[in-house]
Amino acid sequence: MERILFVFIAAVLASGWAGADTTAPEASAPSHFNEATVAGLQARMAAGTITSEQLTKYYLQRILALDQNGPGVNSVIELNPDAIRIAEQMDDLRRRGKVLGPLHGIPVLIKDNIDTGDRMQTSAGSLALVGRPAPTDSTVAAKLRAGGAVILGKTNLSEWANFRSFESISGWSGRGGQTNNPYGINRNPCGSSSGSGAAASANFAVLTFGSETDGSIVCPSNANGVVGIKPTVGLTSRAGVVPISHTQDTVGPLARTVADAAAALGVVQSQAYDGRDPATGSVPLGWKGRARPTNIPADYTQFLNPKGLQGARLGLTRAGLGGFDPLVPTPQPVLDAFEAAVEALTAAGATVIDLDAAGFTFPPADGESLVLDFDFRGDVKAYFATRVGVPVAGGTLQSAIDFNNAHADVEMPFFNQDVFEQAESLAPGSDDPQPVFSGMTYNQALEIDRLAGVNGIDAALKQFNLDAVVSATDNPAWATDLVYGDHFIFGTSGLAAPPGYPIVQVPAGMVFGVPLGISFFGTAFSEPTLIKLASGFEAATTIRAKNLPTFAPMTPYNNVQGTNLRKPPRKAAPMAPKPDLDKRIPRHL
Repeated sequence: MERILFVFIAAVLASGWAGADTTAPEASAPSHFNEATVAGLQARMAAGTITSEQLTKYYLQRILALDQNGPGVNSVIELNPDAIRIAEQMDDLRRRGKVLGPLHGIPVLIKDNIDTGDRMQTSAGSLALVGRPAPTDSTVAAKLRAGGAVILGKTNLSEWANFRSFESISGWSGRGGQTNNPYGINRNPCGSSSGSGAAASANFAVLTFGSETDGSIVCPSNANGVVGIKPTVGLTSRAGVVPISHTQDTVGPLARTVADAAAALGVVQSQAYDGRDPATGSVPLGWKGRARPTNIPADYTQFLNPKGLQGARLGLTRAGLGGFDPLVPTPQPVLDAFEAAVEALTAAGATVIDLDAAGFTFPPADGESLVLDFDFRGDVKAYFATRVGVPVAGGTLQSAIDFNNAHADVEMPFFNQDVFEQAESLAPGSDDPQPVFSGMTYNQALEIDRLAGVNGIDAALKQFNLDAVVSATDNPAWATDLVYGDHFIFGTSGLAAPPGYPIVQVPAGMVFGVPLGISFFGTAFSEPTLIKLASGFEAATTIRAKNLPTFAPMTPYNNVQGTNLRKPPRKAAPMAPKPDLDKRIPRHL
């Protein structure tokens, strides 16, 4: 069905949009709106120099030329056959003097696990959810429509948001195939909001939306050189979003600038209970027992500040940056690039306190895996009850397991479903000991993760009088490997994910042609402070603006042959023995 929609859009563009040349997709790819911002496009639409219809057709043609053809980023899983009609409606409203919000007429892409009650699928990348589209909009999609955004299509993702297998490959789904990184097509876009990160970076929409349980907004933002806001759990609604965990799931924007991400967050936030997701009337796990703020902003662009780092107090941690595995240490150029970013923080006026040197230790959230497994089994059953006309409609997690076994040739050609099977095997009660987790109970796991926030980010902020905690986000993008899987060396999203706290990720440097980012962490509902700090860092460094993606077939691309072909080859160093690693390697969910 999605391929039919691509053909449909191509036919519309060929008949009504000058410049289309399907015989030379890379040469015909339009670029005149590349790096355009929400504010800049709104000013031009207000002045009448462009229309939403023109913008929509521009992005559709660019997707066809560079995503589905040309270098083949493969970040868009389906296009909206109603996109041009919606853009025309937004133009008509504007001509009549009615502008619905800061995203009025702005084309956006959303992750394929976010329900849209239209003609598009919502599949989480799995054929088990393909069939009849979702009956109603998710709360996030409804807010985007109410705000005048043009939902251009759906982005590919790591299937089931990277929660099917310990050996999963970021950016791959049975329905959508493998998404690639626009900085180097051989590089991985990271998961699970892989398509959203790659599409935002490649200028396939003004901005995109993804979801995160632990790392799946910030890691794609890091790998693809864009800004990502992972909101406080409950700040944005998960109603109508294919779940992993009601404890940790959240929906947020990915964009090329902090300003655009802030504008998008203001449109989709839930200031109060939305009636469909209890978290929108509550607080995240780390704030259990505290009251939800009554002053949640409707507009986050008011916190943008190009001098936002001046006078700021930041707690720096390098915990984990050396690498999860001592036999696979973080390469020195990556560490050097991060230290350069730390120097940039200081140069822009921040006071940086080394938390590690001060003896502060972030407690591990050792309950997370049990919490996610336990939540997933119940939450996915509840979601399946909302769907009709798809293979797992009204079913359970076992229904998805059975579907995958019956369709293993297309669903499991590269990796299995051992996460699904582990979640299905758990005892049913929240106080039942779980043998696979050494007898820990679900409620015990929740308390461990709650305290990880209380004694981690919250304690650091209070003890050192900090505005935020800062660290590197993830290692730069690795080469995609469908045989051996992902190659995570380090990642820091786990500092915030279990207690449900926010992160703002911003580009911070380049290593061998691929991006490296830093993350600003805060307590629940501290997005205003994090946006201020991130916008100050962005203004001081302009990393994204100086390092745009090139769609190179591989990265690095300029040192394949070396500098002197007549030089005798260097004797190879002996290979280190392959470590016997636990299969529960870090994944971004």
